[in-house]
Amino acid sequence: MAVTGFGRRLKNLFTTEKISDHFFEDLEDMLIESDLGAKTSLELVEKLRKEIKRNTIVNEKEFIKTVRDYLSEYLIVDDFKPDENKLNIIMILGVNGVGKTTTIAKLASYYKKEFNMTSVLSAGDTFRAAAIDQLIYHGDKLNMRVVHQQQGSDPGSVIFDSIDSAFSRGEKIIIADTAGRMHNRDNLVKELKKINKIISNKVSDGIYKKFLVIDATTGQNGIRQAESFNEAVGLDGIIMAKYDSASKGGIIIPICRDLKIPVLFLGTGEGYDDFIKFDRENFLNYLLGIE
Repeated sequence: MAVTGFGRRLKNLFTTEKISDHFFEDLEDMLIESDLGAKTSLELVEKLRKEIKRNTIVNEKEFIKTVRDYLSEYLIVDDFKPDENKLNIIMILGVNGVGKTTTIAKLASYYKKEFNMTSVLSAGDTFRAAAIDQLIYHGDKLNMRVVHQQQGSDPGSVIFDSIDSAFSRGEKIIIADTAGRMHNRDNLVKELKKINKIISNKVSDGIYKKFLVIDATTGQNGIRQAESFNEAVGLDGIIMAKYDSASKGGIIIPICRDLKIPVLFLGTGEGYDDFIKFDRENFLNYLLGIE
């Protein structure tokens, strides 16, 4: 396993710097720079300070393992499985550029492979013309139906039609795209709340989930995105896109810790199969360079 920059720096810090106030200051800076956030980093440093004072950490291997164990406590993992006996609606949220449309296609492909359930793709991002075209492209590639209208149409109407048509055809999964940007944030939040109300009213006896897509390279802006969308409609899970060898992905740790939102999937490449369930231990081992 290749050691990430974060893991290498942690190991070097422990092996080359004398344990002192300066050591813990450098450690805190390092954690913050790796997108763990100020609150999480400060809390983690205080825990490590106590462990080191008790002489429970005596070498670099124990130090890294202790960091992993504490970070593991923060991470919340969920494994949503669609109910084949009910209509499952998944609203995909996220700002423009994070990979929402590709993530929708990957998620639909995943449910087809894992559960043999075909999804209906709902083009609810009517603000951006390319979003509709991209979803139609993916629907053609995956042989899945796409419900869409013209650019500028009412997003709530598109999703309303998606639900009605899925009910009439006996389809069990709808994955709905949503806008990531409008003329201002207030308009976006108002639109998302309206869509949320439509879905909640239409499928009161179904399964309704709201997943946020975050770009793994976004950094601290990712937690602000999570806070904003969670405040608007309430989130059920995080999907981290663009998670590859160059990505840190540490931002999901404060999201879990502070907002109590679980992590579901990682997008690891461009292909439909480059999509995996989030595994807490694998993620932390990679982040810290643990064999």
